[in-house]
Amino acid sequence: MEFHLLIITVIIVAIFFDFTNGWNDSANAIATVVSTRVLSPLQAVMMAGTLDFIGAYFSTRVAMTVGKGIVDPATVTQYVVLFAMIAATMWVALATLKGLPISASHSLIGGLIGAAVGQAGLSVIKWNGLTTVLLALLISPMLGMAVGFVMMTVLKRLIANCSYSKINRVFGKLQIFSSGLVSLSHGTNDAQKVMGIITLALFSGGYITEMQVPFWVKVICATAIALGTAFGGWKVIKTIGTGLMDLRPVHGSVAETSAAAVLFSSAALGVPVSTTHVITSTIVGVGAAKRRGGVRWIVGKKILYAWILTLPFCFLVGFGLTKAFQLIMTNP
Repeated sequence: MEFHLLIITVIIVAIFFDFTNGWNDSANAIATVVSTRVLSPLQAVMMAGTLDFIGAYFSTRVAMTVGKGIVDPATVTQYVVLFAMIAATMWVALATLKGLPISASHSLIGGLIGAAVGQAGLSVIKWNGLTTVLLALLISPMLGMAVGFVMMTVLKRLIANCSYSKINRVFGKLQIFSSGLVSLSHGTNDAQKVMGIITLALFSGGYITEMQVPFWVKVICATAIALGTAFGGWKVIKTIGTGLMDLRPVHGSVAETSAAAVLFSSAALGVPVSTTHVITSTIVGVGAAKRRGGVRWIVGKKILYAWILTLPFCFLVGFGLTKAFQLIMTNP
């Protein structure tokens, strides 16, 4: 198979986005387990990176939804994919440097829609698929908050008569398991989004004849997101681990278990959701159940603003890059 410079560039940018995705999202898996001192930062990132890599191989249903369920693959050019990835990477990297946990899913989808619409107009969008994805991205935080709140409320009653030291000891061990579940589900959900994008680029360039994820694409995407996770976005980890609420092992374990349940369910359905939105919302749900004023809403408000800006920012950048490219090509 002969590869040309353009597709190589698309793949490199996609891998870099995958890395920044893991970089920002490392907080999702390890913020609670580090802030509660159950694991050291080094132990946490190594565990998360390894399980991210493994989780990426579980299924390709999410990859197929991103690759062919949002925009029409037949009308997408490699330049569209490239500009979508550039837009998403810019936003994720900027948010990570600012310590803001944002949705790489929203970033990627916003960039892809913006670039595709800039190339071929609104007709390129598959509205049924896009509606399903956007509804899932909106509903999953509410579901995560509800699950976290209910689980913490029930657990509070069950452990009401247990000693503080016993609770910390038991849930300190359980939190290692729950943190691992989040890492595994993160690989299952997030690494596949970039698999879908690279597969879309390969298909649009005629390098593959059907929308199926090649094995080597799985390997490089799994590796990139695992390395990004292992690198650790420490400002984001601090925001989630200590900024939103004061976490103890029991709170971290409940938040992570709740998030993993939502993420594995969405991956099984082939619906891409935001790992960041889910884990942040489960922490908020746990904090709300913990006590009145258990959540620092000022921090939560900053995170919410970043979430709201994500999709339109990436849409506009993707759209703008495509239009600028068209203008240059028609007026050399």
